[in-house]
Amino acid sequence: MHSVACIVQPGFAPFEFGLACEAFGLDRSDDGIPNFDFRIVAPDPGVVPANMGFSINVESDLGFADEADLVVITPIPRSAWNHVDERVSAVVRRAVERGAWVLTVCSGSFVVAAAGVLDGKRATTHWRYAETMAQMYPQIEVDPAVLYVQSDRIITSAGTAAGLDACLHLLRIELGAEAANTIARRMVVAPQRDGGQAQFIAKPLPDASSLSLTPIADWMVENLDLDLSVDLLAARAHMSPRTFARRFKADYGTTPAAWLGRQRILRAQRLLEQTDLALDQVAADSGFGSASVLRQNFARALGLSPSAYRARFACTDEAVAASGGGDHRLAELHAAPVAS
Repeated sequence: MHSVACIVQPGFAPFEFGLACEAFGLDRSDDGIPNFDFRIVAPDPGVVPANMGFSINVESDLGFADEADLVVITPIPRSAWNHVDERVSAVVRRAVERGAWVLTVCSGSFVVAAAGVLDGKRATTHWRYAETMAQMYPQIEVDPAVLYVQSDRIITSAGTAAGLDACLHLLRIELGAEAANTIARRMVVAPQRDGGQAQFIAKPLPDASSLSLTPIADWMVENLDLDLSVDLLAARAHMSPRTFARRFKADYGTTPAAWLGRQRILRAQRLLEQTDLALDQVAADSGFGSASVLRQNFARALGLSPSAYRARFACTDEAVAASGGGDHRLAELHAAPVAS
């Protein structure tokens, strides 16, 4: 990846726009990080108003976006969701057709959805807008519980700061774990943030008499190597399987099986990044049982094999220490972002 086009449209959000500039536009050559040919583009060059009472002057039109290796879509106002600029939609379709990366921040996902390239795929957006997106585009599997989703070479991210998580994810893929960790340290952020946006979703407080499922979720994470059936988990929670499954989905935004699968993928990722354990042992420790089952699930979730992931993302001892990694990072307790 050598070139990045960041598309801004009237009413763009300054913070999310700044994330793209920070992630891809800064000169980090003094840290040994290659620079990108980063350009801000707009359907109509010239003065482009933000949603905060100021404007920026954009010199480039969308032409560069048709050449860029990455096209970043910044948020658009709610008023534009039903009539996305067709010129931008066309750029997105052409980018996907030629195999370029496309990354959206927050409501920028509505632009990509309007282009039709997310049909039949999984995606996300800010949790406040997820239901609207699912209603507008029922052919898209909208996941409101994650920070970002990678579907092929399209990355959609949740609200605001989650865009930075998505940018760092892409930088890990393109530049490797060590370079991504270096960039994250310079930004003074975690290289990989635990948790998903489900923890921020506003929902009514449970009745005082209801039982919290947090201890069960904690126990699941601590025992990923066991056969954790819904019947077993429901028994530990002193509920019927049906009640447990319903309560779990209400609290965590997904089914027990899907949540458990994400935790196992995350555990396998950490073990591949930070240890030299054989694949059979990684599979056993993360609850997949065998290397073949691990490979199947890993490829489906992340689009590459465990061996390829380790070769690309294995951290040196120095990088792990600098990024705050270690055994304590193996205890993920809430829904976390995975690619699909």
